Amino acid sequence: MELKLDDIQVRVLGSLIEKEITTPEYYPLSLNALVNACNQKSSREPVMQLSEAEVRSALFSLEELKLVSRSDDGRVAKYEHRAREVLNLRRPEIAVICLLLLRGPQTPGELRNRSERLYSFDDISSVQSTLERLMRKETEAGQPRDALVALLPRQAGEKEARYAQTLSALPVIDSTREAVPSEKSDRISLLEAELANLREKIADLEARIAALEANASSS
Repeated sequence: MELKLDDIQVRVLGSLIEKEITTPEYYPLSLNALVNACNQKSSREPVMQLSEAEVRSALFSLEELKLVSRSDDGRVAKYEHRAREVLNLRRPEIAVICLLLLRGPQTPGELRNRSERLYSFDDISSVQSTLERLMRKETEAGQPRDALVALLPRQAGEKEARYAQTLSALPVIDSTREAVPSEKSDRISLLEAELANLREKIADLEARIAALEANASSS
């Protein structure tokens, strides 16, 4: 099945995957909780401000693609993703796909630094091997599927190439921008990693607060 999701569908699917793993006690998500998850200011690149109508429309189209299902608990509709089953993903693979959906193209190092809440990779090589599996056009069982990850051309001034998910259109790479000196690039990468760790901790708190507010509003 060839998928070309738009930006809102990507954000909705990524948010559902993330919350299933990080806040299972509040999962599946109500529409209100999902809107809050999509509009988080941390662990999201870019930050978005989606309306309920936009999220609802994305959910409807994702349901048609069998990537999302809806259930009713008698009071409010709840939504959960089916990406693991539909795309035949293992736990480390779903973690990588989730990060690529929520934060765009990333290097293996960035993925490892940002994956702690989703899956604990032993080292960079384990991230790399997961990316390589996702780039194959078959599952571990030998079943055919489209490659779910692509290696992007390295940008000018970047030491490492980045990987992107292929469920949506691949980004256009600007190879003409001015190169950044390697020493400065190293310092920036270190600061980004430290900032990412702080954002992940804040994201946990925001998710729990949003879920509590959603449950309170639906009761």
